[in-house]
Amino acid sequence: MHCYFVLAGDSEIPVMYYVEHVREGKSFATRTVQARQRGKAIFTTTLSFMRENSGGKKQVKHAVPLPKEVQLPDEDSPDNEANGTSPFISRRIEILNRDSAHPHEKRTRQWIKARGKISEEGGHQAHLSALAYMSDSYFIGTVSRIHPLYRPGDPSNLKDEDGAEGNSKGLPEIGMMVSLDHSIYFHEPKGFRADEWMFTEMASPWSGDGRGVVQQHMFAADGTLVATCFQEVFIFSCLPNGVLC
Repeated sequence: MHCYFVLAGDSEIPVMYYVEHVREGKSFATRTVQARQRGKAIFTTTLSFMRENSGGKKQVKHAVPLPKEVQLPDEDSPDNEANGTSPFISRRIEILNRDSAHPHEKRTRQWIKARGKISEEGGHQAHLSALAYMSDSYFIGTVSRIHPLYRPGDPSNLKDEDGAEGNSKGLPEIGMMVSLDHSIYFHEPKGFRADEWMFTEMASPWSGDGRGVVQQHMFAADGTLVATCFQEVFIFSCLPNGVLC
């Protein structure tokens, strides 16, 4: 699923979806969807569907493993989506290789699942929809978190030596950060439940020229790699006095 965010949407205005049947094959089908408001496209996506069990008997298989050191979160630990308005629950883990001088070596991590239980009437498609929604959680901010940037209100900000919060060090601050595109590769569509814990690990191989690329692996709790995601973000920072960096 390859998504492009064209214009900002308005939650108060109905969205019209235009679906095009691009191709119908024996094993694959392709669709494009355009979301419009006020007659203008605000979002487009191209989706590729594969018929189940059409890969043949002999297959080449491998997958990135779930990191061995991670452990399931404590159900009683604080929710990083503590305002209660989010449809999912998150338990974030301290950034891996946080002290590295090389941003591309750092990894942001979290456990995540849907709040409550997903109805069986929705079938596995409901879990795929929930995964797609949750794949954008904590994802766009990866570039800002692996650099020494200050993010107002973000608990993962670097603190002073005495533990004090706030931007007393005068770090560059996030001025604007938005998604340009978002791609999801579903590996095991029926290998997970979105209302059970899933582990996600995010990294950024590159940033520059006002943009950054981030990558995410999503695992079921049993270690099954269920999805890989990529995103390009537009990001610029400014000094505490508002001057662009």
